[in-house]
Amino acid sequence: MNSNISTESAIKLNEASLSRLPENVRVPKYDRHQITNGIVHIGVGGFHRAHQALYLDNYFHQKPGSDWGICGVGLLEFDKRMRDALQSQDCLYTLVERSPEGDSARIIGAITQYLFAPDNRQAVIDAMADPKCRIVTLTITEGGYYYVEGSGEFDVNHPTIQYDLQHPNEPIGVYGFLTAALDQRRQQGLAPFTVLSCDNLQGNGNIAQKMLTAFAQLRDPELGHWIAENVAFPNCMVDRITPATTPSDIEMVVEQFGIEDAWPVVAEPFLQWVVEDNFSAGRPDWESVGVQMTNDVHPYEMMKIRLLNASHLLIGYLGSLAGYTYVHEVMADPLIREAVEQLMEEVTPTLQPVPGIDLDDYKKTLIERFANPKIRDQLPRLCLNSSAKIPKFVLGSLRDALRQEDAIDYLSLTIAAWFRYLNGKDDQGNPIPIDDPMTDILTQRAREGGSDPKPLLSLSEIFGDLAQSSRFVEAVTAKLHSLYELGAKGTLARATQVH
Repeated sequence: MNSNISTESAIKLNEASLSRLPENVRVPKYDRHQITNGIVHIGVGGFHRAHQALYLDNYFHQKPGSDWGICGVGLLEFDKRMRDALQSQDCLYTLVERSPEGDSARIIGAITQYLFAPDNRQAVIDAMADPKCRIVTLTITEGGYYYVEGSGEFDVNHPTIQYDLQHPNEPIGVYGFLTAALDQRRQQGLAPFTVLSCDNLQGNGNIAQKMLTAFAQLRDPELGHWIAENVAFPNCMVDRITPATTPSDIEMVVEQFGIEDAWPVVAEPFLQWVVEDNFSAGRPDWESVGVQMTNDVHPYEMMKIRLLNASHLLIGYLGSLAGYTYVHEVMADPLIREAVEQLMEEVTPTLQPVPGIDLDDYKKTLIERFANPKIRDQLPRLCLNSSAKIPKFVLGSLRDALRQEDAIDYLSLTIAAWFRYLNGKDDQGNPIPIDDPMTDILTQRAREGGSDPKPLLSLSEIFGDLAQSSRFVEAVTAKLHSLYELGAKGTLARATQVH
């Protein structure tokens, strides 16, 4: 291990410097210039670079000269930073896997081009309309699908959607770009690409299909019909804990590996991708690099979303209220760790059997992953955009548990902890910043309601008809009262005595 290399002697990452990197850094052994881009990926963040791009980097080591390279696309103003970082490094970046046993670094070369849509919208449309493009993948966050939680319908009145319907050739949103490119292909007599959502949504392919088709039908009914008939939207389940890159991660890459990288990625060792084998224009032989191809992703997806993602929310809210910063610190608190284990037990009866997975082992592994001290995953990342996450990660389990007349103690605690968190102060009175598209109404109702959850539960765009379940409302009310009266730790200590 090169310990403590100074910034002056670190090597600036780009294609020319690959051969000079230290021996403990794995570099692409394939010729990136022999790769053509069969995939356009929208939303290049840490997760995509630690997950899908890694699988393809492994694939190119096995099959050089592949036609499944990635052209990355950023649609949003804040993607400018990613554009600048990647373009200055020939789209190369460092991926560091961190575990208690040690850190390992490799340079990923699977992204060969990056387009920033505000610079040139037509270039993005052309990249997707190019006959070489056969798959468009998405990591646009749970909130990026313009999907109304309470009803499951398309949010047609969203300003981005309205803008794109009125400016079909100058789109700003994901559906505007996808339909413009698909329309171009249709007019040229080309087969469509597959749209593969890689976001944490149950039935992510079904949701992408429903929303994109609804948008396209509003834009041009004939195009909408063509998309509905011809475009494949496989569902998939993705999993790898990938915290946001911090300045100290950038320093760590300099000190430990001698690389000056504007935007490296750190991730845990665990990696999983389960994909429904339904593609309209071919796909890489992903099985050869460990992707599970299946005809039914649903049980895997439910398992991951209801166990991992729901637990992350409970960890985020309770940990924030108790004054912690990192996930591994929260997991070292026996009271919160117990609550997370109890939440998983409550969720388990709502799951379907998962082929090839032992659920007890899976839950044990989750606890170990959350407790990994090297990952330094910060609680605000887990709590971000909760108004989009709660319905997707928690409310499905709640509805099933209510229907099955099963326990809902920890599911309702998760909701109550969110409501208490939305008050914007932790149990010590320190401010908690709330980062959510619905922040204004959420914090206003949380403060207005205090220990009464009804003002928040009446937000039907989040909770649908759940507020009509007296059992659920009573459970949340009792937990919220306790959180205000005794704080997070006091509430959990009392729950432990009751058990």
